[in-house]
Amino acid sequence: MTMTIDDFISRVLDAMPATTPQRSQIAVELRGHIAERMGDGGSEADVLRQLGDPVALAESYLSAVPMVSAPLGERVLAKLIDIVLVALVMGSITGLLALVLPLEVMVPVGLAIVLIGGSFMFGAYTIASECVWGQTIGKRVMKLRVVRETGTRISVGQSLVRQLPMFLQVYMIDAMFALFTERRQRAFELLSKTRVVV
Repeated sequence: MTMTIDDFISRVLDAMPATTPQRSQIAVELRGHIAERMGDGGSEADVLRQLGDPVALAESYLSAVPMVSAPLGERVLAKLIDIVLVALVMGSITGLLALVLPLEVMVPVGLAIVLIGGSFMFGAYTIASECVWGQTIGKRVMKLRVVRETGTRISVGQSLVRQLPMFLQVYMIDAMFALFTERRQRAFELLSKTRVVV
């Protein structure tokens, strides 16, 4: 199956975080560049082949956008916002169950829901949000986003690796790395080749 111009441009844009400034401008510029090359006699397939890999092209566009590492205080606030949101959801679920379950059953069930369910929900929410939108609600409020070191969108695998410290219960050790690394990256961010930027 051959790639069309629209497919090519979509792949370039899909490699960029949804919050990338001037995404629509990049699409218009790229479409014009392709049209210009085709006007000089190149076929669609030849022009797209010359432009190369859409992800590499996205990386070259993103290299012109300066990436500023997120301040640690803003990262902590973003995490706290996310924790509060998940706690509210888990508290609501527990409250609804308290209406239908007797108290002697509700106490252990409620604790299990809040502790175990909350941990899994927080992990799933963070992984999904970061790989789909590049940010959680907390990061969006603080105007932060998670990207690969090249500036492109992170994959599900990278998002999962970023959250391993929470599941392995080594989050504080992981977070301390951010105090000593040049780009304020946690240990598992270094491992996953991701970073949090403004």
